[in-house]
Amino acid sequence: MKFSVTIDRDEDGVWVTECPSIPGCVSQDATKDEAIENIKEAIQLCLEVRAEKGIPLTIETRQIEVAA
Repeated sequence: MKFSVTIDRDEDGVWVTECPSIPGCVSQDATKDEAIENIKEAIQLCLEVRAEKGIPLTIETRQIEVAA
């Protein structure tokens, strides 16, 4: 499965990654590469927990256009 993730750096220089289609699926690390590896593991764990609890695996996401 492929998931879109966001990658951002916080005010302390820590890389924060999030999977918007899975509520609460967030990770971080000191390097961007490690943060990306961490979010992969977080996604897997989030999917497992959601499946065990009978929660929908993901929420619907879309891209929309907004006039500037």
